[in-house]
Amino acid sequence: MNWRVLIADDEPLLRAHLAAQLRSHWPDVEIEEAAHGQEALAMAAQRRPDAAFLDIRMPGCSGLDVARRLPPEVRVVFVTAYDQYAVAAFETAAVDYLLKPVLADRLLATLERLQRSLEAGSAGRVPQSLLDALRAELEGEPAPARLRFVRAQSGQELHLLPVGDVICFRADAKYTSVHTRDREYLMRTPLKDLEAELDPDLFWRVHRNTIVSALHVRRARRDLRGRWLLTLDGLSDEVRVSARYAERFRLL
Repeated sequence: MNWRVLIADDEPLLRAHLAAQLRSHWPDVEIEEAAHGQEALAMAAQRRPDAAFLDIRMPGCSGLDVARRLPPEVRVVFVTAYDQYAVAAFETAAVDYLLKPVLADRLLATLERLQRSLEAGSAGRVPQSLLDALRAELEGEPAPARLRFVRAQSGQELHLLPVGDVICFRADAKYTSVHTRDREYLMRTPLKDLEAELDPDLFWRVHRNTIVSALHVRRARRDLRGRWLLTLDGLSDEVRVSARYAERFRLL
């Protein structure tokens, strides 16, 4: 049977990334993509999806608003960069959640759970208590402005780099090194200040010395000592995840 899935996310790159992964692991799936909550509701009314992957934080109509107004038979998977959003509640509710960007192993686990639910015909309604808890957390945090470009130096030249070109930021003595596919740049902004201005949908802090671009993460693996190591596009060496930031990967 061909299942219908709706993806709602206001970030085009992340939405396309998730759609491509779904098609790779679930070839027969029919996918509709919505750029915001109101469009998602309109598509849901027209196409009647079996499942919906909803970004929690969207302008105007959030993923929580969409989940509240979907038909009860629609299975909901929340997609978020904010792992503080009632993770314990997700683990006990009749829904699932994914941290952005969605990695293959974690998505496969979600798809197995989702397909079992669809084939069994079990209810998909998200508990009202969970929606209320998530909304309380969401409304308590104003969304800050996010960096679109960073100023960095290479030799005697100053460059204005789109953040989408950045593979990772690394603390380097008095400087922060900025790695792209083409070269390495330097900037004086500390990682702590950068982290506050970067979009957490796109950039993960994985070590006190390192912030990586989530869109460039291609693989996460554990070594013999149980430490997580990341393979990034355009970077020859693996990036180690410190114990403080390993929780995201333990969910895989």
